[in-house]
Amino acid sequence: MTRLFYCHTDSPVGRLLLAGDTGALHFLSFPSGHKSFGPHPDWVFAEAPFAEVRRQLDGYFSGSLRHFDLPLKLSGTAFQNRVWTLLAEIPFGETRSYGEQARALGAPKASRAVGAANGNNPLPIILPCHRVVGANGALTGFGGGLPVKQYLLRHEAEVMGLGNPQLSLF
Repeated sequence: MTRLFYCHTDSPVGRLLLAGDTGALHFLSFPSGHKSFGPHPDWVFAEAPFAEVRRQLDGYFSGSLRHFDLPLKLSGTAFQNRVWTLLAEIPFGETRSYGEQARALGAPKASRAVGAANGNNPLPIILPCHRVVGANGALTGFGGGLPVKQYLLRHEAEVMGLGNPQLSLF
């Protein structure tokens, strides 16, 4: 069994938990929201394995980084892994609907399954599930809470020079 390490990093959306091994990032958790979690008792605290993750997150939040380039470990079903991998293809500052994501996967009737997979994304922000919205553009569901999703989308829009978009919270 792979030994997992963890550390925390401060961000504008709160203190994020990072967890992984020496070769890849496995988890990112928000400080609040229905999907937040803390370190498992068998994880070992260590900051060194996460230096590059922290550097890239700092770049993202400062507006200088628009695409993460990190080794990631995804441990979902084959469908979940496809959904999570597709998230990385949504350009910074843009959104896609769950239906658009389902069609991109070749499964046009699977928008609910795409939503469920997004809800279990182990690496939010890095794999930007916050960029997936309802068909009408409404912000629906987010493990870190809708205010965090709203913040991330506004941050990206401002970095792109799009101003402060009107985002509908449902």
